Amino acid sequence: MKLFPALEKAYTKDSLPALQAQRLAHEISFGPVVFQVSRLMIKFGIMQLLLDSDDGLTITEVAERTNLSHYATQVLLESSLTIGTVRCTDDRFTASKAGWFLLNDPLVKVNMAFNHDVNYLGWFHLEEALLSGKPEGLKVFGNWQTIYEGLSELPVQVQKSWFDFDHYYSDESFDEALEIVFGYHPRRLLDVGGNTGRWALRCVAHDVDVQVTVMDLPQQLEIMIRQTAGRKGAERIAGYGADLLDMAVPFPAGFDAIWMSQFLDCFSDGEVTAILARAAASMDAGATLFIMETFWDRQRFETAAYCLTQISLYFTALANGNSRMYHSEDMIRCAETAGLRIEKIIDGLGKGHTLVVCKKKTE
Repeated sequence: MKLFPALEKAYTKDSLPALQAQRLAHEISFGPVVFQVSRLMIKFGIMQLLLDSDDGLTITEVAERTNLSHYATQVLLESSLTIGTVRCTDDRFTASKAGWFLLNDPLVKVNMAFNHDVNYLGWFHLEEALLSGKPEGLKVFGNWQTIYEGLSELPVQVQKSWFDFDHYYSDESFDEALEIVFGYHPRRLLDVGGNTGRWALRCVAHDVDVQVTVMDLPQQLEIMIRQTAGRKGAERIAGYGADLLDMAVPFPAGFDAIWMSQFLDCFSDGEVTAILARAAASMDAGATLFIMETFWDRQRFETAAYCLTQISLYFTALANGNSRMYHSEDMIRCAETAGLRIEKIIDGLGKGHTLVVCKKKTE
């Protein structure tokens, strides 16, 4: 298994001293408590109060300013003290560096809301999902085969956290990706798994001549149409309803570029290969297929790899039961098996995306 240097350093040797390793094991065993305490420290405004204070605050002062009981304030602060998100000197509590990141890191905010609103109840069914290969945790929301079928019917807050999560991981890579994609001068672009149409809107704004077709589930296209209605260039965005898992449904032909952003991680290896094979069959020699993903093995920072490999279990428990955040070698193997050749790989877009540029193999 090949890894970027920071990951190889972190994952090839067991370097933790025994006491730190034991501490990590206990942190894992109390993980749900740590998560909920930390979430409530933010929700109740305690962490912000501590960050805003010059000399820290006592338990009584925090209780008075938050209208929480002394008991509730005390157990939250004492738990947070041993978690490491606050510090205490002379009975006065202050926020630690970890507490600052908990409150201010936008990715932490997105991940926390995503895990609480979308995943938390479903995690209880992770064991069933691993054994069955189906998203057994999804039943806490409804009776669908995949979460994508039910997105439009999820509770409003769950939808918000899901879309905030999805958009955060993609939006900051779009500027760089647009320059690369439109360096190939596409006139007709197929956006596969286009979701709410954010990439399609960016494309029509970037190039006034491009025509974009979003290929997705019919219920997703309804959301896309609502989200793009009245926006500049929306008249150059069309929809193509299709169940990508229906292998009898062909890809539409005649496109200069096929775009798949954070899409293939929604499918198993075999499904990825089959989808890419159908895409390749629709391509002529001049067409280009772009795959943009956050491959966990190609991250510059170890924290990013940690987040991505944990996100894999969301796919297991709630999304579809059989996909994950991919190691790049697995995705490349799928593409090559599907009849594509890798023209180039561009790392470091946005928050850690990789763009894989593919052409159809010629015999």
